[in-house]
Amino acid sequence: MESEYVKQMQRQRKEKDEFFKNHPQSPLPQNHKETFSGLAYYPVDPALRFISSLKEHENKETIRINDSKGGIQSFLRWGQFTFQINEVSYAIQAYKSNPNDRHLWVPFRDATSGKETYGAGRYIDLTEGNDTIDNQWILDFNLAYNPFCAYSENYVCPFIPPENWLETPINAGEKLYDESEKTTDIKLE
Repeated sequence: MESEYVKQMQRQRKEKDEFFKNHPQSPLPQNHKETFSGLAYYPVDPALRFISSLKEHENKETIRINDSKGGIQSFLRWGQFTFQINEVSYAIQAYKSNPNDRHLWVPFRDATSGKETYGAGRYIDLTEGNDTIDNQWILDFNLAYNPFCAYSENYVCPFIPPENWLETPINAGEKLYDESEKTTDIKLE
């Protein structure tokens, strides 16, 4: 029997697929929308959903990150999450665009990047209030997504800072988009 969490994730994925196929702001080129049957995802894995404290950095330094169009974007290195996979501890940095922002950006690359997932890496977005429980953050790798530049060159995406390159595979979230591959674990109606 599927948990409510798995059902919720499947609903969110179906809604995202509908957005990609039908919405005017979809990142897919129009000729891809006609045959699009959904994004490819790893099966939902509740073990890759962590409740974690954010260890805020005392000195929130500004870092400069190259982007996909040759520009440079600035972010505040806000804090660090730690989590364990197979009894091995990992740390990942969270960034903000400005100090008053309630959103955290958690970009990462892992051992699946360029093989099963987008080569430049994936993102997780967190919002204070929505993604917190009792002053703890919900770091859910099942929500890892490809930046829009994975679907179209019309978008500018910041690259993943090397400090967020994980050596382990994160088999959760979106897989590599291949417009010639029409398989997914969710079918559009």
